[in-house]
Amino acid sequence: MAINVNTVYTTVLTILNKEQRGYLTPYEFNNVANQVQLEIFEKFFEDYNQYIRMPKTSVEFASRMDHIMEEFQVFEKTDFASNTNPPTSNVYDQPADLHRFGSATWNKGTNSPPIEIVSNRNYNQLKLSPLTQPTNNFPVAKYQQDKLTVFPSPTVFSNTDVTFNYMRKPLNVRWGYYTGSLGQFIYDPTVFAANSLNNGGILLSSISPNLSATAPTLAISEYDNTSAGVTIVSTGGGTGLKVKMAVTLGSGITTLFVSDTGTGYSVGDTITFSSAVFGGTVDAVCTLAAGNFNSSSTYGSINFEISDSQQTEVILEILKYSGVIIRDPQVVQAASQELQQEEINSKR
Repeated sequence: MAINVNTVYTTVLTILNKEQRGYLTPYEFNNVANQVQLEIFEKFFEDYNQYIRMPKTSVEFASRMDHIMEEFQVFEKTDFASNTNPPTSNVYDQPADLHRFGSATWNKGTNSPPIEIVSNRNYNQLKLSPLTQPTNNFPVAKYQQDKLTVFPSPTVFSNTDVTFNYMRKPLNVRWGYYTGSLGQFIYDPTVFAANSLNNGGILLSSISPNLSATAPTLAISEYDNTSAGVTIVSTGGGTGLKVKMAVTLGSGITTLFVSDTGTGYSVGDTITFSSAVFGGTVDAVCTLAAGNFNSSSTYGSINFEISDSQQTEVILEILKYSGVIIRDPQVVQAASQELQQEEINSKR
């Protein structure tokens, strides 16, 4: 199970504020959290290399090797070459999210044989002899500049010729929030998606013109594309959007926010409120702007992807960096000592 980003952030703030030592903003926390997650992720590989050389245990739940493999499995992927268009040669681009290359297979050979990675010098030696020249069942490749050049070169090329087995990096951590009426940061648990509308996001600044001041008072109600007098036009085929709106006599629309984000909406899509139904003299049109979407706002959260067994280390590492940010050496020292003791215990 992944580590909840809000649990970590609130724990760090509780520890820092216990003696009014300082405060970590969401921006600072997100940057530090990403650095910490990446450090712990890279450490998995070093630990794995060390455990390979240690005596093995078959006791359930006590195998360090099995534990590391459990940490890895979230990030291991298998995918085809990522050429935007079908390749025109025997050069295949690695997947865009590849972080550590594992192996590759040649799908033009019988039973998709593994591709042997060789240096340029070794390849030149292999092709000198008819006995060692690469074949579809015994392929080789040169791995340079994030590309595999596979031999033998086929006559017809496809992205699916090569399958990569690799490790990707964890997704960036994001503690999403919106600002409350008192200026406080309020956690938004909605899963971040760049093209998703802000769940609960205010749309008042996106509407023009507002309904006439003579429009009758209407209590907060929910509207969608099936509601009388409401027309939602999406250029990207968006569906499912619902908004809540209220009208106040003398002020026009005073409440307008997203109650259901739906899917498929984009910047420039419109929501029209008919003057004939909601009052006023002209239709009120809300045009979705970039700030109404997760990618251009602070809404939407992404949890840590490393497992919850690492939660203690995550919090201590963030506290260590927090001590640097708030210039409190005592926080740095205390967190570093705890981390050192945990490292000693795990390597005994």
